[in-house]
Amino acid sequence: MKLLITNLLLLGICMIIYSCENTLGKEDKRERMELLKLQLKEINNEMIALEKDLKLSGVEHELSPSRILVTALSLKTTKFHHETEIRASVASRKNVLLAAESMGKIEKIYVSEGQKVKKGQLLVTLNSQVLQNSLEEIKTQLELATVLFEKQANLWNQNIGTEIQYLQAKNNRESLDHRLGTLKSQLRMSRIYAPFDGVVDKIVAKVGEFSQPGLPMVRIINPESNYLKADISESLLGKFSIGDTVQIYFPNQNQNQSSVISAIGQVINDQNRTFELEVVMPECDFPVRPNQVVVIRLVDYLNDRAMVVPTKLIQTDNQGSFIYVLEGKSDDKKASKAYVNIGYSFDDHTEILSGLVENQMIVEKGYRALTQGTLVEITVDK
Repeated sequence: MKLLITNLLLLGICMIIYSCENTLGKEDKRERMELLKLQLKEINNEMIALEKDLKLSGVEHELSPSRILVTALSLKTTKFHHETEIRASVASRKNVLLAAESMGKIEKIYVSEGQKVKKGQLLVTLNSQVLQNSLEEIKTQLELATVLFEKQANLWNQNIGTEIQYLQAKNNRESLDHRLGTLKSQLRMSRIYAPFDGVVDKIVAKVGEFSQPGLPMVRIINPESNYLKADISESLLGKFSIGDTVQIYFPNQNQNQSSVISAIGQVINDQNRTFELEVVMPECDFPVRPNQVVVIRLVDYLNDRAMVVPTKLIQTDNQGSFIYVLEGKSDDKKASKAYVNIGYSFDDHTEILSGLVENQMIVEKGYRALTQGTLVEITVDK
């Protein structure tokens, strides 16, 4: 067929040269001839490539009426793993909404949103004038009670006065001292301090508003305390351990990071049949926020000596899953169905649990044109 097409092309070239004989000069004819020869060579190369593709796909049966060209693959054991993707979110161990502990009008807010704060830094104060006045009053009374107690103690040491007078002076001083401590505690409750180093995320309070105990006022967050948490199906129980490496995908930033499992929940949630998984937050050069959605890729299966084939080679019929293997001598190869039990599939490859053996030859290309017992010819895929 190729010879016939080539001859027809040569005949066409000659006719073109003849038709141009009267209009082209000798040099022009020679250049024209070289150009046509080059075009003929390109066409011939393209025909060869197309013919090869048709043979491999088993479409052009007239090229090899008795045999079908295929490529073969020798099975080898290899390391195989399966990954599962789990939806997770960013959480923080230091993400608190501070609330008022006492009643009063908001007098002053000392910080603004986005500001970094230190542990113990004053954030908000409530009107505490009444407490301040009571505090000063108790301090004055305590000073007097202390002086009276010291004098009474000196007299008592000299056996002057009664024991009742000494005990009353002592009790009065201690009572005022306790009242002073109580007022100081109440005064501290009218002020809100940062419980840890962090950033002011949100300020709910407004100066002049009346605060009630438990009313949210300021949110403080520490980004360094972020971690990842996910609810895992109980079907994956025992598939991984603390310290295992995982891959983390941040869809908003289209970034991948590696990390390790830090904690595994010990209780199954009876509502959704899941348990909790915690992963260490990796160091990121992009912003990450609490409640941000991420994807965790976990290795839930690993086999160091697995029999693995491309998933596309596995076909099915009414008897089950099968792969075409090569049988017979080198000059008399034929395709035969080998029924297999398959395991996990991942990354376009599937583990074969049984049905194939190491070093067995399977059909890699041209398998779609095969049936049981088809004669084949092995070619090299270039």
